[in-house]
Amino acid sequence: MDIWQAALHLYPTETPLMRYTPSLIQGTLIKRYKRFLADIELASGEVITAHCPNTGSMKNCCDPGSRVWVYDANNPKRKLRYTWELVEVESRYLACINTGRANHLVKEAILAGDIPELAHYETLKTECKYGQENSRIDILLSADGKPDCYVEVKNVTLLEENNLGSFPDAVTTRGTKHLRELMEMKSQGARAVLFFNVAHTGISAVTPNRCIDPIYTDTLEEAINHGVEVLAYGADISDTHIHINNPIPFSMNKTIDH
Repeated sequence: MDIWQAALHLYPTETPLMRYTPSLIQGTLIKRYKRFLADIELASGEVITAHCPNTGSMKNCCDPGSRVWVYDANNPKRKLRYTWELVEVESRYLACINTGRANHLVKEAILAGDIPELAHYETLKTECKYGQENSRIDILLSADGKPDCYVEVKNVTLLEENNLGSFPDAVTTRGTKHLRELMEMKSQGARAVLFFNVAHTGISAVTPNRCIDPIYTDTLEEAINHGVEVLAYGADISDTHIHINNPIPFSMNKTIDH
C-alpha cells in the first residue's frame, strides 16, 4: 500500500507535473487486438508490439492509422518492452489511454492543492481495503475532526458530439460495484467522491453513457441522490507531461451548457 503523509499547505508551491522520462516515442497505430496488445510502426519503420494498458473498448481512441506515442521501459525482464501511452484523436486532440496513470495524476493534483474540493486533508492513502464487497478505494483522505473522504477515480477518454465525454466506454460491473461501495461509505458518515479523470484534450464536459451501460447510469443516479459527490477534471496532455488542471461540468443529461 502506498501511503503519503502530507499536509497540503506544506507541499512545494511549484505545481508538479507527471513527466515522461525518457521521452515518449512517436509511431502509427496498425491495430489493437486481444485487448492488451497493439502493433505500432515507429518512425524508423520498425514494427513493435506494445502493451495496451486499457481494459475498456477504447472507442474512438484506437483507429488504425492514428498517431500514437509509446513509452520505452528498456527493461529486459518485461515481456513487452513498450507501453502505449497516448493517441491523437481526430488529428487534433490527445488522449492518454493508459488508465494506470489516472490514480497517480489525481493523487499528484490533490497533493499540489489543485483540486479545491479535496483540499485541507492531512493524510492521503491509496489502495485501502474497504466496503462490503471486497473492494479497494483508490484514494482515502483523512484529517482530525473531519469525516474520511473516499475517492474513486475513473478515466474518461470517450469523446462524443459537441466535445462531450462519456463514461463508461464498455459495460463495467466493477464500476457499478464501486458506486454501491461509495453509497455504503456515505451511509456510515464519510464523504464519498466519484472523480472523473478526463484524459482527453477534446472533452469539455462529462456525462454517463446510458447507451453502453444503463445499469451503471442508473446506479450513478442513485448514488448522487444518496449523497455521493461527482467531480470531473480535465488535463493538460503532451508527449512530455500530463497534469490535471481544470474542473469541467458533469451532468446526468447529455445536454450540458459548457
